[in-house]
Amino acid sequence: MPYKYETHMHTAESSACASATGAEMARAHKEKGYTGIFVTDHFFNGNSAVLRDLPWDEKIELFCKGYENALEEGKKIGLDVFFGFEYGYHGADFLVYNLDKQWLLKHKDIDKWKPREAFAQMHEDGGFIIHAHPLRDRDYIDHIHLFPKDVDGVEAVNGSQLKEPWMNERAMLYARMYNLPVTAGSDSHHLWALFGSGVETEEPIREPLDYLRLIREGKLKLLEG
Repeated sequence: MPYKYETHMHTAESSACASATGAEMARAHKEKGYTGIFVTDHFFNGNSAVLRDLPWDEKIELFCKGYENALEEGKKIGLDVFFGFEYGYHGADFLVYNLDKQWLLKHKDIDKWKPREAFAQMHEDGGFIIHAHPLRDRDYIDHIHLFPKDVDGVEAVNGSQLKEPWMNERAMLYARMYNLPVTAGSDSHHLWALFGSGVETEEPIREPLDYLRLIREGKLKLLEG
């Protein structure tokens, strides 16, 4: 039996550009046949809904609300919910997995670190990093930033870009150029825009490191939606 996972999604509690709560997103993905979801809200160096001038501990508590509400709902309805976050750098975005709230609490101002130093710390502490929509072309992005030596894979299929297929095609080319493994996610922010992307597996993902292993082994079916 195949298992279906959303690897890239946002909640209104934590991402300023999202309109659906964590609980609402959990229910919607369950209805769409997903086995599990990774909540990857925008961190403070991205489009976060959290006020930046709050104390660090308070900011982290607020940032994790979307995930925690999705997790609570997931337990009720039988949906696996995993924590992640989307780390930004001048328009480039990186999905970080296998770290948690306690890690964020211990790394004050990680959003202000130089990217390669932050990525090195994340890796040292067991995290892994997927470059999300790496060749995205938008007015707010004046330079495309690539870090091929610092990421564990590339989001070669981003469901929100299916109407602009060249972006995903270039992301796949980038991955091939650097021999990086690939994955897929929807990048959904709203109930009215659930793109149906993600990955399908032949075995369940019990923890984020299972996802990393399947990425590296090339055992994921990439879902376009």
